Parts: sequence; structure tokens; C-alpha cells
Amino acid sequence: MEIQRLQEKDLASLSELFQQFWGENSSLEKMSSTFKRLKTNPAYILLAAKQNDTLAGFAMGIICEELYGDCKPFMIIEDLIVDKNQRRNGTGAALMGGLEEFATGHDCCQIIFVTESDRTEAHRFYRSSGYEFEPYKGFKKRI
Repeated sequence: MEIQRLQEKDLASLSELFQQFWGENSSLEKMSSTFKRLKTNPAYILLAAKQNDTLAGFAMGIICEELYGDCKPFMIIEDLIVDKNQRRNGTGAALMGGLEEFATGHDCCQIIFVTESDRTEAHRFYRSSGYEFEPYKGFKKRI
């Protein structure tokens, strides 16, 4: 398993992973346009997990700045996804490790993310990775 930065040539495979996970098609044209913008933004890290040069997983981390206290940045994790045939083999842990290394290198004080309440298998994984469930409410508004 190799963790590396996502490359444009990986986008078609990433689209298939999103289809597998969300059941929705992605526009490769829009993915490519967005990818070109994000890969040059130093606040973003787009990680690909590859097994024999095949995309097995993906994760995106975003560094956010803070204006209170010591003004330490934090990371938001979005779109952590592992191919259903690659789960339980260390792919997710390797992606999380890459995100944590990036966050540590950017002096982040915490990493936060939201997952759906019915994803109990993912909840077990996150707890085993050292993340604690806190009784917060997450709010989302689609616009």
C-alpha cells in the first residue's frame, strides 16, 4: 500500500469510488477543474491510497485557521473513502496517518470530521484510530 498525493490521472477511478460509496455519478470535467484548483492550494491535501497502482482509497484534509486563543489551525477531514474490497487491510489507517502527519506539520491543534450516524463500521474504525466520539450536534444545510 502506497500513500501519495492524488494525481489527475486518478480522477476516473476516484469517480468510481464515489459512485460505489454514494451511489451518485460525478462529473469528470468538474472534478478535473476543481482538482486543478485544489492541488495548488496549500491548505488542502488530497491523498490517494494505491495498491499495485490501483486507487484503493482517498482522503481530503483542509487546514482551517482560527482567530481565538493561541490562533492554532485545525484540520477538517472530508471524503475519506476506501474501496469496499480494500477495507480492513490498513488502507484507511494509512490515509488517516497521512492526514495526521500533514496536520501535525501545519501545527494543527485538532482534527475534526463528521460521518453519518448509521455508519457503525466506520465508527468502530475511527475509535480504533484514536478518535473519540463527543456529544456534539452536527448541522448541515444543502444550498
